[in-house]
Amino acid sequence: MWATILVFAVAAVVGLTMAMAVFQGRFPPVASAVVHGVLAATGLLLLLYGVLVRGAIGAPRWALGLFLLAALGGLGLAFGFHARRRTVPKGYVLGHASLAVVGVLILLAAALHLL
Repeated sequence: MWATILVFAVAAVVGLTMAMAVFQGRFPPVASAVVHGVLAATGLLLLLYGVLVRGAIGAPRWALGLFLLAALGGLGLAFGFHARRRTVPKGYVLGHASLAVVGVLILLAAALHLL
């Protein structure tokens, strides 16, 4: 589970740099979006493996649900706005980030046996 958390944490740092660009009125770099997407997808696959193959229950399943919603939002951001070079809505970015951050916190709490 720690590898999954690490991958999501690195994806979050890259996502934070993109969010900062959006909130400063700049267009996020395409390379950052690609790296963020690949890292997030890798984390999602690792978490899916943990839940579906290894049988993780409880908090990891909740985190998976949040990450799946965040992934759908991320795909919407990537293909609906970023790929078309449209202005990325700040509220959409906040929603996407909020789902992912809560997912990471739940996963971290589970790994630390707090949940």
